[in-house]
Amino acid sequence: MEAGIARLSDFEIAAVAAGEISERFSQAPLGGLYQFTGFLNKKTRNSKSLVFHIIDFRAVTDSAPI
Repeated sequence: MEAGIARLSDFEIAAVAAGEISERFSQAPLGGLYQFTGFLNKKTRNSKSLVFHIIDFRAVTDSAPI
């Protein structure tokens, strides 16, 4: 919502997962619907590009808004 109006945001962003999370993610079914928890950080120290660092995720089993 912005100024009382529902807005749809559509974008792509690079994401990384490390350690146990990457193992879990590699076992997740393709085409599934997932909710991710993590943080944004610069791609490199001097970069202006962002990367989403995944620290957890879960499968979403219904089509209700997250």
